[in-house]
Amino acid sequence: MINRNVLSAAPVVLVLGMVLILGGCQKAEAPPTNRAVAAATPSPEKVDTAGITAQLTRLEQDWADAVKEGNADTVKRIMADDIVVINPDGAASTKAAELEAIQAKTMTMDSWDIQEPKVVVLDANNAFVTGRGVIKNGKYKDPKTKQTINLSGEYRFIDFYARRNGKWEAVASQTTPIPK
Repeated sequence: MINRNVLSAAPVVLVLGMVLILGGCQKAEAPPTNRAVAAATPSPEKVDTAGITAQLTRLEQDWADAVKEGNADTVKRIMADDIVVINPDGAASTKAAELEAIQAKTMTMDSWDIQEPKVVVLDANNAFVTGRGVIKNGKYKDPKTKQTINLSGEYRFIDFYARRNGKWEAVASQTTPIPK
């Protein structure tokens, strides 16, 4: 004998089954066209590597010339306010300290040649420059100890630049002496 409760539940089960089956049989969405994929994928950024290389190579030479000539205004323009400078002796310095030293003429030299500059462009707003600096007849007079230190020689450097408000600024710099 069939239970009446089972028979009365049969139409409900049948209706639920049909809803589930028909719900799963809806037409699938068409795959995206190439146009839709292209709109969703950003195009690669156009970077003027040659232009950036020329600008930063020029800034490197301007920076060396300005230090040699005691031109603090040029160095002020090149260095970011928040620059971190690591000097050849390992001491950290700031923009204010570097400008003060230039204005006080604590450093003198006959020449500071930038050799083998290599610019690596990371993107349209970030790059770094490596190379060698050769200082001839360089002297540093320590204002505290009054001692004169010979700076003549060769150095390896790396300078990091960021383009901020459309202008390239040095944001970090490290110089390491090359032993003779």
